[in-house]
Amino acid sequence: MPIPARRMALTVFSALAATTLFTAPAGATVFNQGISVHRDAYVAKDGSVTLSGTYHCEQASPSGAMQIKATVEQEGGGRLSIGAEQVVCDGQERRWVADAPGAFVNVHPGRAVVTAELQEVRFSGLMPKSVATVARDSQNVEFREH
Repeated sequence: MPIPARRMALTVFSALAATTLFTAPAGATVFNQGISVHRDAYVAKDGSVTLSGTYHCEQASPSGAMQIKATVEQEGGGRLSIGAEQVVCDGQERRWVADAPGAFVNVHPGRAVVTAELQEVRFSGLMPKSVATVARDSQNVEFREH
């Protein structure tokens, strides 16, 4: 049974796209977008946490906005996800900072893994429609008391 030309073209395109996506270097991102995590992080005596890094991105789609989500995983401390301040997408490398108040945070001085994600949020009207991670970095960090 012959395969229709349109279906064959779609199959070939999908295979090429998957090959390109899965053979790209680890730091590669879509549309020249990237994020990094600084290896130093801070926890205050009251438990407040401060993380930082750098990012660069191009303008989000007209129906979307960009955001940064940082996740801390620490043995004996569980998992914490926090957002960073507003993202500016102008192609320039910029610094991001994410703070979490200590009231509900269980992070202590010592080693942890921090993963930062640059995400594009697409909207349908005023409601979020989808969230896509366009860049990610994960680092072993040392939380220091300050």
